[in-house]
Amino acid sequence: MRLKMELSGQNSSEQIQRSPHGIKNLLVMDFAKDRITRILHDAGITVQGDNDWDIVVYDERFYSRVLLKWSLGFGESYMDGWWDTKALDQLIYRLYASRTENKNNNNLPNILDMCKARLMNQQSKNRAHKVAHVHYDLGNDMYASMLGDTMQYTCAYWKQAKTLDEAQVNKLDLICRKLHLQKGEKVLELGCGWGGFAKFAAENYGVVVDAYNISREQVEYARNRNRGLPVTVHLSDYRDAKGTYDKVAAIGLCEHVGYKNYATLMEVAHRCLKKHGLFLLHSIANNFSTTNCDPWFNKYIFPNGMLPSVKQLGEAMENLFIMEDWHNFGPDYDKTLVAWYQNFDHHWPLYQEKYGAQFYRMWKYYLLSLAGSFRARRIQLWQIVMSKEGIPGGYESIR
Repeated sequence: MRLKMELSGQNSSEQIQRSPHGIKNLLVMDFAKDRITRILHDAGITVQGDNDWDIVVYDERFYSRVLLKWSLGFGESYMDGWWDTKALDQLIYRLYASRTENKNNNNLPNILDMCKARLMNQQSKNRAHKVAHVHYDLGNDMYASMLGDTMQYTCAYWKQAKTLDEAQVNKLDLICRKLHLQKGEKVLELGCGWGGFAKFAAENYGVVVDAYNISREQVEYARNRNRGLPVTVHLSDYRDAKGTYDKVAAIGLCEHVGYKNYATLMEVAHRCLKKHGLFLLHSIANNFSTTNCDPWFNKYIFPNGMLPSVKQLGEAMENLFIMEDWHNFGPDYDKTLVAWYQNFDHHWPLYQEKYGAQFYRMWKYYLLSLAGSFRARRIQLWQIVMSKEGIPGGYESIR
């Protein structure tokens, strides 16, 4: 279905020709069209082509918007219905596999985000609440229909799993086994989502959990979900954590911490951990060091977020922890994101009046573009196990 009339109005080429600077604008558009078409062609993507991953352009302004704003313009023009494709995840996969991102790193939105990230602590306590308001407080009902029974919003572990719920339970159990959880132990969870890990660990491993989260919607849900269990959910920043614990877990938090605060995260976990205790960090990660995230994701999905690199995390844990295990199962996130999109798309009629057509395209772009990124191995999913002063006799990796 063509959404161009609903979202973006009439194609603007005739309007441009009638404008005072019409000829100049048309020349710019021709240059942009030639440049973007060649970049797409190099990635195996044809404009108006027949393959599922090919692109159909409905509005000629698409080309200049992408050339000027790059990834931000690409995502925004999709949201506005200026272009479409039958297989968004396959298209993004091909763009990343061809290393298209390296062909215009100096685009203005990226430069501005980079400057802001270097000049300010984008993930300070005062700024950390923005992502909770923009993203995590959108509505528990919508998230429940997308995520399934486990309400897990991090990568599932698909080894020997056939369904999303099975794979998410696998992930939760994998974390518990990697932490060597024992009945009666105290566990600190930094960033607890909707309380799924706390519930699973308390019910299946008999531990006591203290969890910290800054999203009011998630905290309320997590408290109700864990009623009657030895779980305390604090509406507070991870930096406020106090006490002494046998184990610490940070599952899906590090993406919101920022490079200026990685050392602080490590120091909080180290301060709260007993001697020989274990700290597990579960995070999406970058293949290289950066200071900001993709401008489209920063604007519409995860404000002030960014992905850590090996170098950045290594420097942050130095002199605090012994790295016991580093597990990468990034390809499992591709499958997880596709499953989330299928759930979201299936239940969309329940929410379309509340959120609107542009939100649907934004959310689809978010989920399927990330799936394509993981498929191309552009980004990774790490579970890192660290110990405070080492495990006597050594740590045996668990898969």
